[in-house]
Amino acid sequence: MRSLSTMRTMNTRETIQAAVCRAFGEPLALETLLLDAPQRDEVEVDVRAVAICHSDIHFAQGAWGGRLPALYGHEAAGVVRRVGEGVESVAPGDRVVVTLMRSCGACFFCARGDRAYCDATFRLNREGPLHTLAGERVVQAMNTGAFAERVLVHVSQLAPIPASVPFAVGALLGCGVITGYGAVVNTARVEPGASVVVIGVGGVGLNAVQGARIAGANPVIAVDLSDSKLAASHAFGATHALRADAPDLPEQVRALTSGRGADYAFVTVGATSAIEQSMSLIRRAGTSVMVGIPASGATITLDPVTISSEGQRLIGTKMGATRLPFDIPALVGLYGTGALRLDELVTGRFALADINEAIGQVVRGETLRNVVEL
Repeated sequence: MRSLSTMRTMNTRETIQAAVCRAFGEPLALETLLLDAPQRDEVEVDVRAVAICHSDIHFAQGAWGGRLPALYGHEAAGVVRRVGEGVESVAPGDRVVVTLMRSCGACFFCARGDRAYCDATFRLNREGPLHTLAGERVVQAMNTGAFAERVLVHVSQLAPIPASVPFAVGALLGCGVITGYGAVVNTARVEPGASVVVIGVGGVGLNAVQGARIAGANPVIAVDLSDSKLAASHAFGATHALRADAPDLPEQVRALTSGRGADYAFVTVGATSAIEQSMSLIRRAGTSVMVGIPASGATITLDPVTISSEGQRLIGTKMGATRLPFDIPALVGLYGTGALRLDELVTGRFALADINEAIGQVVRGETLRNVVEL
């Protein structure tokens, strides 16, 4: 039977400061919100760092719709504050990565090891843990709502990290790293010696570049419209850097891949034109992987005759098909040896009060990954 003290803890809401979206395309507004206490299998985390991902920006601009007011931010790290009943994998004081992925561990997809595709419904999906002081519900976007001092998440969304991993680096592990690296290693399973093209070398794309390098791919060809990002890609493992708007881009890629085209292309930007372009960069029986997500309702035009006759494949991936209990420790190990470069991804550090400037720099393409530190 639950003790009275436990019941009091479980029913206590606390106030937090958060950057809330009340109108698509408008600056986020700092507000005081109420955050529920953790219930069974839930954990409250003090956010120490949250990165600005393009997905947050797309949501805040209205590209994917959704209800408002909403609290975005899904790439975070911090310290466990409180835990609900049944939580044994983490305890107060633990340092953790916070992700948007919730997994029940028992559904068809979880049983197959495809935790990123779990189809269970959680209490936090039904009820939501965020409210204004007046009682208005605030949407916990992408299962996290980390543009705030604290978050309440399902325990499956957490992965412990050691003290050797700074919080800013841990935040990157929550999305950008696992998505880009995982697309290469988990989804495509790139083999040593394979040729790889990465279209878009921002925060996610550079981790796809790193994943290709670590997998032993060669060449690793970075493609982007930004000369500064192309220049930065070499430090992460790109052997070549090409402009995305070059009229002879397919010919350039073929010249670097024995005249065939790349074995794999990874499209890390949410642009339909980039997806279409990727098919001209891969060889016969090559594979293009859609990593970035276009706006809702977007469509692409492809030639089915070419795809069929050439045996090409176009596949999707969600969050790099990551399995948190296995992949985060592996990535921490690679970071510890220097094989995975993460500190270099953090371009700017901001206070929560300056989050709109942090977002603005990302929109203007001036940064790799900006991080809000609390």
